Amino acid sequence: MDRLRVAIDTGGTFTDCVTLLDGEIRVFKLFSTPIDPSQAVMEGLRQMRAGDPGAGVGLEVRHGTTVGTNTMLERTGARVAFITTAGFEDTIAIGRQTRGRLYDWFAPIPECLVPRTLRFGVRERVSAEGEILFAPSDEELAALVEKVRAGGVEAVAISLLFAFANPETERRIERAMRSLGVPISASHRILPEFREYERASTTVVNAYLAPRMESYLGRLEERVGAEHEAGRVDVMQSSGGIIPARVTAKEPVRTVLSGPAGGVIGATQVARWAGFERIIGFDMGGTSTDVFVADESKGGAQLTRESVVAGVPVAVPMLDIHTAGAGGGSIARFDAGGMLRVGAESAGVEPGPICFGHGTRPTVTDANLLLGRLDAETFLGGGVRLDRERTEKLMGEQKGPLTTAVEFAAGIVRVVETEMEKAIRVISIERGHDPREFALVAFGGGGPLHACSLARALRIPKVLIPAAPGALSAVGILLADTVRDFSRTVMLPGLDVERVGEYFRELEERGRAEFAAEGLKGVAQRSVDVRYCGQGYELSVPWSEDDVDGALARFHNLHRERYGFFDAVRPVEIVNLRLRMIAKGSDFAPARRAAVPGDGRAARIGERQIFFDGGFCEAFLYRRDGLVPGDRFCGPAMITEYTAATLLPPGDRLEVDGFGNLVISIGDAGCA
Repeated sequence: MDRLRVAIDTGGTFTDCVTLLDGEIRVFKLFSTPIDPSQAVMEGLRQMRAGDPGAGVGLEVRHGTTVGTNTMLERTGARVAFITTAGFEDTIAIGRQTRGRLYDWFAPIPECLVPRTLRFGVRERVSAEGEILFAPSDEELAALVEKVRAGGVEAVAISLLFAFANPETERRIERAMRSLGVPISASHRILPEFREYERASTTVVNAYLAPRMESYLGRLEERVGAEHEAGRVDVMQSSGGIIPARVTAKEPVRTVLSGPAGGVIGATQVARWAGFERIIGFDMGGTSTDVFVADESKGGAQLTRESVVAGVPVAVPMLDIHTAGAGGGSIARFDAGGMLRVGAESAGVEPGPICFGHGTRPTVTDANLLLGRLDAETFLGGGVRLDRERTEKLMGEQKGPLTTAVEFAAGIVRVVETEMEKAIRVISIERGHDPREFALVAFGGGGPLHACSLARALRIPKVLIPAAPGALSAVGILLADTVRDFSRTVMLPGLDVERVGEYFRELEERGRAEFAAEGLKGVAQRSVDVRYCGQGYELSVPWSEDDVDGALARFHNLHRERYGFFDAVRPVEIVNLRLRMIAKGSDFAPARRAAVPGDGRAARIGERQIFFDGGFCEAFLYRRDGLVPGDRFCGPAMITEYTAATLLPPGDRLEVDGFGNLVISIGDAGCA
């Protein structure tokens, strides 16, 4: 073993740290430090290496970061200059004619990341075929540099028309702008694809994030290197793969869903081990809930290039994750009409929920505590004591028209579960998936508390609660592959095997060179974006020069599945080429233990009153680390562990599988 690998996922409330030692995954959680997330990262590393595990080896830190996400949400990024072809300066502000709220006359105009005074046009033009029709002179570029300098910018974004077909003019502008000494993002490097608005928007987001991410990652790498032998830092991408921090600093747009992506990788891997091929992932954290669908028969979790982050289109590959503003720290309030609302505002780590001792506004976590669904003494392994008395007092003062604090708490849970159910419907029913054919994999600090209720509402038959569910995102980051995505718009009529092969070989040379610089050997995966001639959107299918007919057949089948029809005689065209270079991250697989039938009685540590379906009832309390494969029992019950608590309602049956997962059958007749 050359390095000790530690994965650290920084969330809004907690920072999760995991490592693999002696064939076991070890977990540590601590409060996040929002002002400087690196403080929690470094403290987590110290705690993980207490007693010097991995002595004498270097350290590899794999980091899931929210810095990019928070920068977008809070609009605290860099002052960016946007340079484009003259006449198209306002493209990034105008956007497309489609509107999410078409009939809302009072919908606010989306805020552009670049003010009008910092959008600059260049007299140049490249044809759609890549021919330079006219180019700016050196004198014009020198004058442009001075205009940009006068704007006091902190970063520059360059996106010219058809630069994906011929980037020469972008390169000239890039070279001229280097004298400013600020990060420069050029579209031919960030996203060399057609669709000018999405390409420009993605390039601007990259520039907007670059100074802050560069500073943060540089500081983190320096601290890791100083405190740990030859330490290195890698970062989780939104696409589910790891990249070096130095690459992330140049392309931070690839990390805006860094943490949630780790959860997708972790959940799909755990489900694969447990034998579940079709899953709905449900990750409830402190500030939000992330949901996704994965089907192993269709390649697992799907990627999308049509994401919108904080109202801004981002077209780099991302795992298809839907986020709702419903987390454990989501704040409850009554609106002007007296309706109870929960989220999207969160208490975060400061001041946090009422029960943590500092917050004063009721949250979902406070509601669960009053309903008996959290154990005040054992929360986070006893590291955090929950103040029930304070919670009951303050929630009683803010219960509005409701009669008791408990009724207020029950209302909060009903509202937040409705929001989470809506989020799952968006990524399942509204996309043609029947939830009854999937298993619900619940994780995050709050996921196991609400999983059975959501499964019942959506008629999902099985719930899987993995080991250490509150740190599964960090586990996914630990196990993830190193991945680099490359793309190129080609617009080739038909399936031109020879030209496609040439272009792919160019992309592979670039990919292998980048991997070699990191001491890695990667496997190339090829895919092409195909559409019928005349269509406006395309579908991505795997590509092999030895099976062109197979690629065409996959396109027709996918088109039928997505749109309900296909046309086998209509000509097609290849729009984009995509290459994914992959270096295997870990071959770890947990040992499967033999199941011995039992009732879990040895893990039972008491009884308590827990609120279910309108009232309190007596429920058994179990310690998860006391359960063994083969244990079975029915609800009502609660299973506590270091990172989370699992709620088992009446009528549901739990079984521990050979990997230590909790597999819950919803409404099982055997519990009658």
